[in-house]
Amino acid sequence: MNTKIKIVLISGSPRKGNTEYILESLSKLLKKAGADTCLILLRKCNICFCTGCLACETRTKSQQGICKQKDDMPELLEQLKQADTIVLGTPVYFEMLSGLTKNFIDRTCPVWPSLQGKKMGGVAVAEEGIGQALLNLKQYAEVCHMKYLGSLELLAKTPKEASRNTSLPEKLTAFTDLLLQG
Repeated sequence: MNTKIKIVLISGSPRKGNTEYILESLSKLLKKAGADTCLILLRKCNICFCTGCLACETRTKSQQGICKQKDDMPELLEQLKQADTIVLGTPVYFEMLSGLTKNFIDRTCPVWPSLQGKKMGGVAVAEEGIGQALLNLKQYAEVCHMKYLGSLELLAKTPKEASRNTSLPEKLTAFTDLLLQG
């Protein structure tokens, strides 16, 4: 790679489990290939719920894009704005995104126009079926006018099962290549 690309990986899991393991492994591979990576663990962040007040859109011009909630989101939103590529990872609950992932997506409302033109990938881990989770991530990318590069999905029932999955290294390598080639 000639120029170092910045890739922000976001784990929407409420625990240290398979989603986080996959994103950590992906981050290591991306760094080894020369990318600048940042892994955000939403479980460690203070993120209030979006109230739908739209203050971030209706305030004066100088205050547009600023949420009135007082939490960790301003720093996270800045990370997104600085990224070339965003990877959203979620465990799958009832064949949908985790609550942490959905809340995070909702809270990107102040900056979604700034995400236009960025690249995005999705990671989903489920016990039995991915359901609509990856489709939801793809739709989010489309709404924000980001280029959706693709996804990595894995079925894993127990918290450490991903680390023992023999097909995961190949999937990680393929997904790394996809993210780097964009």
